[in-house]
Amino acid sequence: MQLIPYDLIQMDKEKILAIDEKVKKIYRLITFSRSHKADDLLDKFISCNNNLAQLLSIKNAQMEAQTQEEAKVYLGNLEKAIEFVVNEIKNSINFLHLTQLFKLFRLISPNAHARHPNKFRQTLVQIGSTVCPEPKEVPILMTELFRNVSLIDHPVMKAIYLHHELIRIHPFSDGNGRTTRIAKNWMLMYNLYPPIFIKDDLEKQEYIATLNDSFTVLARGPIKWHQATASFFDQELERILTNTELVLNDIRQLGDINQSTTQL
Repeated sequence: MQLIPYDLIQMDKEKILAIDEKVKKIYRLITFSRSHKADDLLDKFISCNNNLAQLLSIKNAQMEAQTQEEAKVYLGNLEKAIEFVVNEIKNSINFLHLTQLFKLFRLISPNAHARHPNKFRQTLVQIGSTVCPEPKEVPILMTELFRNVSLIDHPVMKAIYLHHELIRIHPFSDGNGRTTRIAKNWMLMYNLYPPIFIKDDLEKQEYIATLNDSFTVLARGPIKWHQATASFFDQELERILTNTELVLNDIRQLGDINQSTTQL
């Protein structure tokens, strides 16, 4: 398997600019608004992000669990992982290293980790119609992936690229999807973007289908920027844009409420 060279990435720059501008608006409101207390806005911002982080755990559990009992176990593990990530961010620690990925894997899929502690998978796996790389290739690909991520400038681009390629490598025996989505959101939240997740069954089907299409065309080669891959990156941008808009609207509404109360 060959990873997508990071310099081939072609993302919608207008959407990235729109996301960045909304994030800036949030911090301008918190920092400079005179219509309401900055502490109130900051509390609201933290509450919005905490709610999104909680939804991230719930939606990730629903994404992969086959039974209610399994969903309950997944949710408990994911909540521990989110708590760990939030504490790391509080300590100014970004997601940068392979050792951090193993920490997430241990929290998210403890049974699989216990069977193969701090090791990549030892068997062949398949995603849809695409066969993932052989186990002996995984360590080399993972080293290359983290190197590529370190060379990408924009955090949103880093996060989506990591997500796409990490799922394609499928390094672990279990929990790859959950571990990847939390790692991606660690990057985003560290850089003050809201976390993103799959919100319903329709979006879940679209997510799986788009990834499968991308993996299929990449497996046929040669490695280039295909429309199927671009579609996945664009869908991820849309999810970030939606949640950024959600946080911005909540912040604005609090200001409107406070301003109306002051006028009365």
